[in-house]
Amino acid sequence: MEITTEIIKKLRDMTGVSVMQCKKALEEAGGDLAQAEVILKKRSAEAAEKKAERTLAAGTIGNYSHEGAVGAMVLLSCETDFVAKNPEFAALARSIAMQITATDPKYVTIDEVPAASKEAAVAVFEKEIAGKPKEMQEKILAGKMESYFSDQVLLDQPYIKDETKTVRDLLNEATQKFGERVEVSRFARLSAR
Repeated sequence: MEITTEIIKKLRDMTGVSVMQCKKALEEAGGDLAQAEVILKKRSAEAAEKKAERTLAAGTIGNYSHEGAVGAMVLLSCETDFVAKNPEFAALARSIAMQITATDPKYVTIDEVPAASKEAAVAVFEKEIAGKPKEMQEKILAGKMESYFSDQVLLDQPYIKDETKTVRDLLNEATQKFGERVEVSRFARLSAR
């Protein structure tokens, strides 16, 4: 299949990734748009993993307020001022603040959940799965824990503007797009209700 500029543009519009990366992904996928998108998602996760140890020295604060009654602020960190001052980076910070306003997460990552909360959840779920086959209990418990805490952990939540992605996927894509590590350092949500 011939890789035209129209199909490259379509993939770029879908992913926000550079034209050259889109072209390479399409070549690898033999011109199949869906496969190229999967390739780019896989690469974004790999890129984020490679950059995980880099120092975050810059960032921007994104905010969102809904009717003046509920709102959130988020510190979205990156490596350089060059990226921090990019309008697309600021828009990403605002989108994440909107996510926080809408979903009211308690933690950025699962590692921030206190051990006591995890133990309490395990105790409740172990009672629920007591009658299940022994070989299935561990798998069922892991699924229940993941489901229970996914609502409370920002990075594990489905993104409100595209539920096929999590907030973690959004950050991985941003890392690939900007060429720098991108991370939610902290957030706060306020409500007048």
